[in-house]
This record gives sequence, structure tokens and C-alpha cells, in this order.
Amino acid sequence: MDRRSVVKGLLLFAGGVAVLPSCVLEEGKASIPLDHLDVSAGQEALLAEIAETILPATDTPGAKAMGLHLFTLQMLDDCYSREEQQAFLAGMAAFDELAREQAGKRFIKCSPGQRQTLVSAVNDGQAPEEVLAFYRILKGETIKGYLNSELVMTTLRVYELVPGRYEAFYPVTAQAQIS
Repeated sequence: MDRRSVVKGLLLFAGGVAVLPSCVLEEGKASIPLDHLDVSAGQEALLAEIAETILPATDTPGAKAMGLHLFTLQMLDDCYSREEQQAFLAGMAAFDELAREQAGKRFIKCSPGQRQTLVSAVNDGQAPEEVLAFYRILKGETIKGYLNSELVMTTLRVYELVPGRYEAFYPVTAQAQIS
């Protein structure tokens, strides 16, 4: 063997070792650091699509654009008990399985009409209890995140400090006479 073929083989081997980790079919982690939850990138994408179905984009940004699925994950990680977290994760898997049963495919692969139909059925209580527990938490935290967002608090709702404005001039009518 000559030196060129050895160096060439060594470089090919090193390149293969460098590329190998990207070829492994391991699903990534969530895009935010979580202390108590182990959420994959696929589960995060599922939450984003469900939240977007709850609060779709109109003339204002939707839930996905506002990152409300990440808000939900952070609140779940910080403020909910271990049992509630486990029930949420189990309900999320059951929700995706319910989508497979009703639509024949995962929720992410469903059309917007199928997504709306499925979420409406769950919202009406036509789902197993573990799915309802998951959906209650997700919907509540999504709405809470939206109502407390910068967009809502500065643009959609004009907040005034209590006691409000001072109106120095107020028109008085002569209807009530003092006797």
C-alpha cells in the first residue's frame, strides 16, 4: 500500500464518522430547555399545529407564529405537578392516535378541515378522558399566553392604570334641580 491510498482511506473514514450522527434516525429534542419534561421535536411540532388550530392566523398572528406552544411547554414544565405533566404527555400521544383513528393519518399530516373537525370534536368532549385532560391544559395555556402577549396588551387592548383618566370638564344638564 502506498501512502496516498492510506491517507485517502483515512480521510474517507473520518468523513464517514463525522456524517454518521446526522444519519441516525433519532428524533431531536424540543427547541427550548425544559427541566422536568422530555419532549421531542415531533411532539413540539404537534403542539404547534394543535395550538394553531385553536388560534389560527387572521389579521393578527396565529398561535404558532407567536410561539404559544413553547409558552405552554414552559408553563407545564414550571407550574404543573409531575402527575399533570405525565397526563399531558400521555394525552398528547392519545390525541395523535385519535387523529390516526378518525382521519387515517397523524394530526400534522391532516388537512386544515380535518384538523378543525378533530379539534371541534375534542372541544365538545367527544374524546377519551386522557385526551380531554391534555386538551384542557393546552387550550387554557394557549389562551392565557395569547391574552398576556405583547400584541394583545399593547395593540388589541389599551391598558390604562387605575383610577383612569382625569376628565376636568364634564357637561352638566339642568334636569335635576335642587329644591
